Amino acid sequence: MPAFKVAEFGHRHGWAIASVVIGLSLWEFVSRVVVGSKLFLAAPSQVWMAIVDLWRSGELAKHVATSALEFAIGYVVACLLGIILGFLMATFRPAKQALQPWVSGLYATPTVALAPLFILWFGIGIVSKVVVVAVLVIFPVAINTEVGLRNTPLLLVETVRAFGANARQIFFKVSLPSALPFIFAGLKLGIGRGLIGVVVAELFGARSGLGQLIQQSAETFNMPTLFAGVTLLAAAGIAMTSGFAWLEKRLLPWRE
Repeated sequence: MPAFKVAEFGHRHGWAIASVVIGLSLWEFVSRVVVGSKLFLAAPSQVWMAIVDLWRSGELAKHVATSALEFAIGYVVACLLGIILGFLMATFRPAKQALQPWVSGLYATPTVALAPLFILWFGIGIVSKVVVVAVLVIFPVAINTEVGLRNTPLLLVETVRAFGANARQIFFKVSLPSALPFIFAGLKLGIGRGLIGVVVAELFGARSGLGQLIQQSAETFNMPTLFAGVTLLAAAGIAMTSGFAWLEKRLLPWRE
């Protein structure tokens, strides 16, 4: 890699890399010196070995595949419905008046507390987990979509209208591009809520998945495996959030 690319990478990500290295080093020190027992706190090196062991045994692939499928289906469905819901609320006043109490009420409700009810209705299979994820993700996406569409600069709308643009052109050329940063913010917020939904739903009842792995590890005081599950979830959240940030830069170059 050329020296200037190394320097550019260090300039962009140097502080992030340094904070991760320092944090992991401090975690290793506290676990091995201060606590001194992996029964209470596992060191990063022990967590890594637990991940390797899970991978070799085939358990890791099974749990990750289950949680990933549950998250993917619930997240995609919730994002599509949330964008449609936000569009309706931003565009049609009757829809806004009719849907606002439900959106506000359900968004404020601790939906994860309803996970046992969903499992009772839909069983311990994938359907109940998808429903939990979808319910947690849909509202931040809908709210951000509505806010983005409602905050379209009026000056831009009037300008393109003066040049003869119709309603369809105004939406696709002005309103939607203006709302995309808000929509991306909602999509990124939904990642964390969706991962929480997967874990909570699996804690209440599942045959496999990272949430079920975490629960089993907690019951047997297997801290390295427990932290392995938590670490994988955190890594997935970071990777997906970074992916959306990269996509946002490509789709919205004018924001740079």
